[in-house]
Amino acid sequence: MEIAGDDSFRIRSYRNGASTIEGYPERIADILANPEAKITDVPGIGKGLAVVLAEIEKTGSCERRDELLKKFTPAALDFLKIQGLGPKTIATLIEHFQITTIDQLEQLCKDQKLRELPRMGAKLEEKVLRGIAQLREHSGRFLLNFADNAAREIMEHLRALEGLEQIAVAGSLRRGKETIGDVDLLVTGPNAVAALERVATYPRVHEVLGRGANKTSVKLGREGLQVDVRALEHESFGAAMQYFTGSKEHNIALRQRALRLGLTLNEYGLFRLDDNTRVAGETEEGVYKALGLDWIPPELRENQGEIELAEAHQLPVLVEQRDIRGDLHMHTTATDGRATLEEMAEAARALGYEYVAITDHSKALSMAFGLDEKRVTDFAGTVRKINERGELGIRIFSGLECDILKDGTMDIEWDALAELDLVIASVHSHMNLEPAAMTDRLLRTLECPQITALGHPTGRLLLHRDPFPFDFDKVVDEAVKRGVAMEINGSPERLDLSATHVRAAKAKGAKFIVSTDAHHPKHLDNMRYGILTARRGGLVAADILNTYATDRFAKSLRA
Repeated sequence: MEIAGDDSFRIRSYRNGASTIEGYPERIADILANPEAKITDVPGIGKGLAVVLAEIEKTGSCERRDELLKKFTPAALDFLKIQGLGPKTIATLIEHFQITTIDQLEQLCKDQKLRELPRMGAKLEEKVLRGIAQLREHSGRFLLNFADNAAREIMEHLRALEGLEQIAVAGSLRRGKETIGDVDLLVTGPNAVAALERVATYPRVHEVLGRGANKTSVKLGREGLQVDVRALEHESFGAAMQYFTGSKEHNIALRQRALRLGLTLNEYGLFRLDDNTRVAGETEEGVYKALGLDWIPPELRENQGEIELAEAHQLPVLVEQRDIRGDLHMHTTATDGRATLEEMAEAARALGYEYVAITDHSKALSMAFGLDEKRVTDFAGTVRKINERGELGIRIFSGLECDILKDGTMDIEWDALAELDLVIASVHSHMNLEPAAMTDRLLRTLECPQITALGHPTGRLLLHRDPFPFDFDKVVDEAVKRGVAMEINGSPERLDLSATHVRAAKAKGAKFIVSTDAHHPKHLDNMRYGILTARRGGLVAADILNTYATDRFAKSLRA
């Protein structure tokens, strides 16, 4: 609709309707099927969208969508994935050049044809070529939460079978990698082979890639996520979990260690070289123990020193989700969130949190109706009254996600920020600065004494936007000096900081917060992805401020 230049109000109503449906607790199909229910009772769903929803439920599509698919090739949606191209530019390119594929667009840029059009030039051609290269590099990769949800659904589908002992996730999903190529599921039990047949009956299976005696591979939906299900003998389960979890580098190091000990390790077990006697294999713990090692958490299995630590019994006790006492980054209907402060607080309380920080946007994000100085100070006063009344059953910290402006100054005056309990400083604009300029920008930001943490510090959007370049070491050093924490943003689209950056920052003495950047109560569940990243970075509970109990956390803010 945006590419077609439809009415902006209509586009906004569709987008808001989609967001409402995404977070609505009831299935839309159930509401439509209930003669006593009205779909228009769902907030944000008017009569027009009600007709569209009924049409989608009945036919799987709707008239407007079908019209647009006749007008534009599927490549039009692929163009939207290319960094640097917006809907209006795409519409112009399609109309002028009649392109239907990314390859054709790439050739236009190489032939320097885009610059023939008004308001387009060499810089756009270069940016589009980089965007196409990134898109191809990320092809076949999926966000962690997408793969995680798919794995959970298939495991639930398999559990309907009797005679299964264990169904477990292996591979990069188990290690918590930020993007996933495919999903590995391992099954044991007397009826394990039946699971290989049942996975092919899962409703979202688009194609069965192969069936064998011990493995079935399928592709899900139009997205094409591959899922491999393997049936295993009980006595090999631990060895197979270790082998198929990886990483490749970790496994090579373990196999070399086994050989030095006169053993051989594979997916079936750990065996003596001289007589092929099984030494271990039923459990992962048994395999590692037989190799003279403590069991190594999957998130650390990257051959980056974890084997040496396991041998010396010095592995860190990694942070767990149950260690988290509160979520420190979330948005409400005051700006671009989808729930009120009270609704977000209630959802956090239901998760067992002691406190939350409400951190709506500052005024630079005008499209999100960001807060100005007056609204910031009014909000701080409102939160103080809420806490005095104690009516929500959870401590609220007044906060703000304050934009870092191009020159490094804060979007809100310091005296207004001082009214708040905490401030997360984030870059949302001008991400194409040269590395030195971006470094200077962030260093200037850190001069503000009200900052609690740098939000999503590298600005990356997984599978869409690379981190902006800057001198990370220099910025972390300054943050440590000034007592500013680094955020691990648990939003699956970000997972920023990366595990590599977490390890580097921890080595410099940095403190962290792990938060979700939630815009809806259900987004609070993304904390588990932030924790996975923290664990991959080797963090323990003491490294993370929001593992502190309420009073200790409040004191840390005042300090």
